[in-house]
Amino acid sequence: MAGIPTFATAPGFLGLAQRDGTASYAVAGIPLDIGTTNRAGTRDGPGAIRRASRMLVDGVHPQHWTNPQAMDVADVGEFAIALGDLAASLSLIEQQAAQHAHLVALGGEHSITLPLLRALAKRLGRPLGLLHFDAHLDTWETNFGQALAHGSVFWHALNEGLVDPRRMIQIGIRSPVDRETWDWTVAQGVTIITGQQAQEVGPAALAAQVTALLGDQPAYLTFDIDSLDPAFAPGTGTPEIGGLASWQAQAILRRLGGVDFVGMDVVEVAPAYDHAEITALAAATMAWEYLALQGLRSR
Repeated sequence: MAGIPTFATAPGFLGLAQRDGTASYAVAGIPLDIGTTNRAGTRDGPGAIRRASRMLVDGVHPQHWTNPQAMDVADVGEFAIALGDLAASLSLIEQQAAQHAHLVALGGEHSITLPLLRALAKRLGRPLGLLHFDAHLDTWETNFGQALAHGSVFWHALNEGLVDPRRMIQIGIRSPVDRETWDWTVAQGVTIITGQQAQEVGPAALAAQVTALLGDQPAYLTFDIDSLDPAFAPGTGTPEIGGLASWQAQAILRRLGGVDFVGMDVVEVAPAYDHAEITALAAATMAWEYLALQGLRSR
């Protein structure tokens, strides 16, 4: 397919025309992977997601009947990062995120969520609710001795008061974890749904639980692609078996029209390990589903 390689490129999209923060929704790539602890390569995630998103321009959403391509969306390109400096990169990301009212971020590794939450919490003046799809808790105080890494994102977010732990739910957790980190997370008030529990409960019940827990206050969605089983998303740095199928994650998201989401990211796509773009397509579809939800709320 020809055309400018923006997210879900189509005639209704603004493409690169509005970088000044005036678009209702900004899609930004954040090519960061210097905080990874296993396989690197997520710096190439944004480009892969954009390429795969071209599969999503043939029509409107088949359930909500909303049309993300007709919405006021601008692909603002890639955020700048500081080469080799994670702390400086996070500071730069926060500064750039603050320029956009509603951001859909394409990662990059999960560290990018921390500055995005910092920017949003400052703008709103209060902690956010959080829906977190992942195989990992990401609440380790340190990763291999490092205070900043993709597995410590929500340790910082909770300690900085960016997220209300009573309105934070993690879905798909199943990786090996030390008991101290697990117990600390639960003690904060976070709701953890393991991968096996998610399979047993099913999408409809999970969506109802998420909606009730997040309530009617602003919330953020962070979707780590390794929440999906490697059969559906092999292209990631830390794959864990026993995850959600693509359709299950999609079915949960499609039921969240009552949640006041104010931003989202999809992270940890590492195309070097992907097969036939199935991981990139899954990530692009989750972002597209999110935009379709936004269209539903704006009716």
